[in-house]
Amino acid sequence: MPSQATLDFDNVHLREASRHYGRRRALARTSLTFGRGEIVGLFGPNGAGKSTMLGLLSTTLHPTTGSVLFGDRPAADLGDDLRHRIGVLGHDLFLYGDLTARENLRFFGQLYELPNLDARVQVALDEARLVERADDRVSGYSRGLRQRLALERALLHDPRLVLLDEPFTGLDDDSAGFLAARLRRLRASGAIVLMATHDFDNAAGLVDRMVCLRNGRAREVAVDGRALRDRYRATMAEEWP
Repeated sequence: MPSQATLDFDNVHLREASRHYGRRRALARTSLTFGRGEIVGLFGPNGAGKSTMLGLLSTTLHPTTGSVLFGDRPAADLGDDLRHRIGVLGHDLFLYGDLTARENLRFFGQLYELPNLDARVQVALDEARLVERADDRVSGYSRGLRQRLALERALLHDPRLVLLDEPFTGLDDDSAGFLAARLRRLRASGAIVLMATHDFDNAAGLVDRMVCLRNGRAREVAVDGRALRDRYRATMAEEWP
């Protein structure tokens, strides 16, 4: 079984992946490939399948049919070490308000048994621009500061695959700009970034590829000169097989 130090992959593949909840089809026979060094935007109405897709890619959900491959190997072959290469930022930020930013990062770093933890935590605080607030309790942070900290918590273990669910929710312009800049640096480092969002304005100029979902079906849409919102509306107005 690969170890955390050696396990890596350049691509993630959905191969005819479906996920059903009883008779409800949350995702249907979806085939997509995501590669390192790109940011992919997932767009669609509530209930379209975005969160289900993120769940399959994070390995917290398993496909009812089809498969999810990391490189050329299914998740089942890679074991628990695979999760050391995945970072997730969802609606729940998984931060403890009674702990400081530094203590939160140290706690999660210890769960991953990360080497050189103090140095990693300091780099994360620098990335989040939280050095001056590092020893303040997180309960006193604004939404934007908590979001910055939560993102660095999700990146502390240097994941190859980064999954974000509505990362711009509740952020002011300054915090949204900070997040976009951080994601660009993450892309430049070779990460595979998938972002489910309704925020076309902040996604514009950030995503390299666009995937639209409707009723559990996915369709890749070219990112061209037209606004993302216009591309999305035109795609959703089309007939889908």
